[in-house]
Amino acid sequence: MTRIILFVLAVSLCLVPVLSSAELAGTVSDDYEPLFTFAEPYGFKLGGAFGFWDMQNKTFMDFLDDHFNSLTCTNETKAYSLLDQNASKNSEDGMPRMNYDAADKMIDWCQKHGKHVRGHVLVWDAYMTPWFFYEGYDEKNQMADQATMRERVRSYIDQVVTHFEEKFPGVIYCWDVVNEAIGDNAAEWDAKDDRHLRTIRSGATNIFLDRVGDDYVEYAFLCARDTVEKLGADIHLFYNDYNMFMAEKRTAALALLKSINTYAKDENGEYRKLADGIGMQGYLGGYGEQKGCLEESLITDLKASIEMYAAEGYEVQITEMAVRNFEKDKSEQHAEFYGRLFSEIFMKANQDRNVLSAVCIWGLVDAAASAKGNYVYNLNSPYGCLLSNNYKIKACFDKVYHVLKGE
Repeated sequence: MTRIILFVLAVSLCLVPVLSSAELAGTVSDDYEPLFTFAEPYGFKLGGAFGFWDMQNKTFMDFLDDHFNSLTCTNETKAYSLLDQNASKNSEDGMPRMNYDAADKMIDWCQKHGKHVRGHVLVWDAYMTPWFFYEGYDEKNQMADQATMRERVRSYIDQVVTHFEEKFPGVIYCWDVVNEAIGDNAAEWDAKDDRHLRTIRSGATNIFLDRVGDDYVEYAFLCARDTVEKLGADIHLFYNDYNMFMAEKRTAALALLKSINTYAKDENGEYRKLADGIGMQGYLGGYGEQKGCLEESLITDLKASIEMYAAEGYEVQITEMAVRNFEKDKSEQHAEFYGRLFSEIFMKANQDRNVLSAVCIWGLVDAAASAKGNYVYNLNSPYGCLLSNNYKIKACFDKVYHVLKGE
């Protein structure tokens, strides 16, 4: 449990570094018109992300308010943030209960500022609260049987989607139903499974696969679709993962989406379309090092993948983009590369048909160079984000701005 708490705290701070008062003296330039307004004619929302404690940072929140029309809560709408163990133990129907306090404050802010929200995420095996899988929600007991776990998953999804739609109608316009279910190498999936469904993560078995079933991904989408249809809500449902522009993972993703959308039939015997689209996380470049960053192949592979997913009839969103750069003297090259992503891919994606519905950037604030080697540094990079670590507009933001304006 301690490991989970530490991870949540670390990830909740990963997007916006904790800065001193002196460092916060940097301000965002207000010489720019809202960036998202220039993306709208090309048919996609422009997104950012924030955590609960970021709401105390007026400089950063003003930046989000000014330039983005789609926002994502980094952790607060995930199960390990919402689930309430004591309330679950005392629920009259035996189904899980949630504490929405932090998430509600964030979604309320978005509603008041006219922002749409990507719901992220309903089912994710990583760092899931273990007590959810035990009888009486208590790890001192034996693990619950599969039938019980399937009811808990259905109830959880139904309660969460319903809560936000009824309290904040229309604000959450899509949900990542399942996150990162595809393994990264052959040791992490069953060789007979063309979906490459993850069996192991960091040495631990996939608890949803173990306790809910081999069809837990498809089942989660069925539960989510049933709730969305019951509510009559206009909410699109996504499968979200990283490295979705890489050939092997792309092939597995298409197999998984096919399995999802041939999982259940309607009263006429027709397959129900349970998944609307694919979320491509968009962490581009080497993790913690310059090797692999700003390479031509990233543009080629990203473009090809969007086109391939679209050809199969899927809506595409870039959900967690960070264009990594670990070398300060490459800022001009980084800005040009960033501009090309928009001019050569995103702005052209919807020319023939509506394919790309959102580009959501999580690499918003540079990691401090002094943090070399830590999670923040490796994930977002020290020179890869739209703002410097003292919240000043960078060349890459300026480049994207003028590219979107057609200048």
